[in-house]
Amino acid sequence: MKLKHKILTLIAGTLTTFALTSCNDFLDRDPLGQFTEDDAPNALIGGKMYNVYYLMRSYNITAGIPAFMIHMVRSEDSEKGSDAGDGADQAAMWDDFLYTASNGTLSAYWGQNYKIIYQCNEILDDLENSGNKDDLENVRTKGEALFFRAYCYFNLVRAWGEVPLVTFKVKEASDANVPKSDMNEIYEQIDKDLTEAEKCLPLTWTSEYTGRITWGAARSLHARTYMMRNDWDNMYDASTEVIKSGLYNLNTPVDKVFTVEGENCGESVFELQCESTDALKNSDVIGSQFCQVQGVRGAGDWDLGWGWHMGTTLLGGAFEPGDPRKDATLLYFRRSISDPVTPENTNKPYGESPVSTAMGAYFNKKAYTEPELRKKYTKDGFWVNIRIIRYPDVLLMAAEAANEKGIPGEAIDYLEQVRAHARGADSSILPKVTSTDQSTLRDAIRHERRVELALEPDRFYDLVRWGIAKEVLQAAGKNYQDKNALLPLPQEEIDKSNGVLKQNPDY
Repeated sequence: MKLKHKILTLIAGTLTTFALTSCNDFLDRDPLGQFTEDDAPNALIGGKMYNVYYLMRSYNITAGIPAFMIHMVRSEDSEKGSDAGDGADQAAMWDDFLYTASNGTLSAYWGQNYKIIYQCNEILDDLENSGNKDDLENVRTKGEALFFRAYCYFNLVRAWGEVPLVTFKVKEASDANVPKSDMNEIYEQIDKDLTEAEKCLPLTWTSEYTGRITWGAARSLHARTYMMRNDWDNMYDASTEVIKSGLYNLNTPVDKVFTVEGENCGESVFELQCESTDALKNSDVIGSQFCQVQGVRGAGDWDLGWGWHMGTTLLGGAFEPGDPRKDATLLYFRRSISDPVTPENTNKPYGESPVSTAMGAYFNKKAYTEPELRKKYTKDGFWVNIRIIRYPDVLLMAAEAANEKGIPGEAIDYLEQVRAHARGADSSILPKVTSTDQSTLRDAIRHERRVELALEPDRFYDLVRWGIAKEVLQAAGKNYQDKNALLPLPQEEIDKSNGVLKQNPDY
């Protein structure tokens, strides 16, 4: 398999340059450590931007346990996974909401988001002082930096609420030691960054730059930030602008979207590019651990990963009869004497059996790797792209906003596009929702978000913004209280701040 995209080649080369020119280990330094010009004196602005893409694929923010615990496992549809003896403290923390400020995943996720923010601040400062900031490539790089800064602050404000707002180049550790800002101030900065990014970014890139941030990605992320605030007017405007742009489609069958064949397909608004090669099988430079961490935890042919982040029986039961997305989302096994279970023989109609009865019912098929590619490269699936924003999400955001604004006809149309895509040629399943009653339509849209975006990052936050987190999660047997909507700040960060950072209430 050849490298998919020129952007990956550039990233690999850029990281080599960083390694050769850095006086300190730039990629591993603490987010509150000292930043100096000596870190990468010969690195160009574009090189620093490619480094941001590298940081985005990392274990701590999109491809590993911190991201999965914070985003997914707190919902009723996900469990920690693995086995009971592997990370029992994480199960208590995230499945049972026994939050502790000293938990290492908190610091890892917090630190990686700020590492990216500081890199983006440095890029923006470099551009402002470059003397050619209005060159087309520099304008686009500015848009990318603003997008990623907004993306990371959105991660932080959803998880913690009030967090330190740092929008300048950090030269000394003390520069970044500032108090928390109000949530409204954080969102104001996100809005400002994304509005400017939308002006800077192209609608598309040429094929050698597939995977770079576009206007559609920025506008879709903006819709998502409005969604978290239940700002229906702005959410509607942002999502429908993306739809009307005609840039995206639902032409790829649901069972192909999360395969290698479905990478960068018509519904891909933003996905992180990953790769593995014959010579570099376990690549932490151009690949990710996304599939390794969530891969089937088993033996022999089924020793595919660590088995973290699994779907629950509740999620399995949420799919309507015959919904093809169940087979595309959940990994379960065929049971027949004449049909042995193998990696090539899954999700068959002879009945399903939970993979595990204790730590989760299903492995995540959205992180499953094709057997023929495992044989050629490595079982860990470092080559699999990470889908960040998909077009069905945009359609469902538009549907929800239209319904809340009292435009049921549009809401039904956007909802039906998603259901029709899942239905395919089988008219006997997933009937069209026709009710114009706002409450009934609201429930239908919420259901569709649950199954279409299952085991993706937003379910917990949907429950919180809908105001039903306590009701749903306690009914699922989870020890959720209202205060658990926000996490405690990492104790490590509070200690380093010498009293500047204050812990969130109730912790």
